[in-house]
Amino acid sequence: MRRQAGLLLGLGLVCGLGWAIAVSTSMPSWFDPSEACAKKLHGGSPDHTIDVHTSWFPPSASCDFGGGDVRQYMSTTRSTVLSVLGVLILVVLVTGLVLTIKRLAGEPGPTRLADGVDLRRRKRNQLTFGALDVLIAVAVLVFFNAVAIVLGEIVGGVLFVVTTIAGLSALCTALDRHMGPLPSTALESRRRGTATGAILFGVIFTATAVTGQLPFFRLWAAPLAAITYAAVVHLQWSRQRDPVNA
Repeated sequence: MRRQAGLLLGLGLVCGLGWAIAVSTSMPSWFDPSEACAKKLHGGSPDHTIDVHTSWFPPSASCDFGGGDVRQYMSTTRSTVLSVLGVLILVVLVTGLVLTIKRLAGEPGPTRLADGVDLRRRKRNQLTFGALDVLIAVAVLVFFNAVAIVLGEIVGGVLFVVTTIAGLSALCTALDRHMGPLPSTALESRRRGTATGAILFGVIFTATAVTGQLPFFRLWAAPLAAITYAAVVHLQWSRQRDPVNA
């Protein structure tokens, strides 16, 4: 179920972002919708404001030139295809989310003991290399944040949020499994990783909102996330059943 959950969730999120971009680019430009309507449907620049009506589901866009002259900007065929794809992607995405959530309440699995493991070194590696991995990952996410919102608009932004939380949680879970506290089970690693990923996104989002820079993340979010990760990891080690002093 672990592979199915990750595969379905990842596939649903990637396809969802692609769908949002496809729908957005099939509509009049958000920057100047009147000009987009005039150029495509009238072959020139508008001499007056054109009323543009859009819908994300079913995907559609129409341009009202006035006097009863209403024309469809998006073809019926494209709208139908995007609608069907949207439903299929939604089914995959919801299924992946449900399976992923179930994993957080599943069987704990065998306990990995700390026998023969240098816990101090393990903790130090997680605090340093783990934080570095988070810094690089968030720096990449800053770029895709702009792409998702500019090309995918509101729907793309929402899907980016879910993708970011899922991606950070998966990364933190993998880091915990390889460098996290011991003794531990796979379930404990998943829970710690998911919690850490959600906290990282919450800190980035809150800091960006406080500085008045939403919806676009800034590059300083990367070192902020790395510092936050190190702080959360240190707390997790301190709460471990057999804690290790820093």
